[in-house]
Amino acid sequence: MKIFIRNMACESCKVVVKDALEELDLHPVKVELGIAEIKEEINSEKKQEFNQIIKKVGLEVVESKGGILIEKIKHLCQEYIEEEANIKVNISDYLSKKLDKDYSYLSNAFSEVTSCTIIHYINLIKIEKAKELILFEEYNFTEIATKLNFSNLSAFSAQFKKITGFSPSYYKKLKEKRRKAIQSLTKDLKKK
Repeated sequence: MKIFIRNMACESCKVVVKDALEELDLHPVKVELGIAEIKEEINSEKKQEFNQIIKKVGLEVVESKGGILIEKIKHLCQEYIEEEANIKVNISDYLSKKLDKDYSYLSNAFSEVTSCTIIHYINLIKIEKAKELILFEEYNFTEIATKLNFSNLSAFSAQFKKITGFSPSYYKKLKEKRRKAIQSLTKDLKKK
């Protein structure tokens, strides 16, 4: 059985959901962003208990058809971003095919519920991934732009600035300033 969950945004959300299911003696088969699949059927009482547990961290079980559709779209957007280099169709065709619905219907439903377009949502996810990659310093900006399937570095930089208000290089400098500030704090503590 699949359970759709609103507000899952990171790997730690998956852990919280998996732990909550196991706490209720449910057996997760797979936990992905927005969806948990369990071996057994879940009754309404257990579903309510599960919802109460995950609500403590800002997650929520989605039961309405419209809400489930939005979570499916979000999940497929994540999937699309991860596999974009291998997918030979644009997002509208991808979503239409996967959900067997007209893209304009999907787009309107998504925008109505989230107050955000699907394309803007995808860009938000990409920029969050970019921020993470910048913080880990494994890739330079050109590599990050390529990895996230931007057409070039300037397109990546423009989108990054539009969403965060900072250029990627300024964002990286902010991180270095924070790190230096933390290091100086720990030095001050050692002196005491």
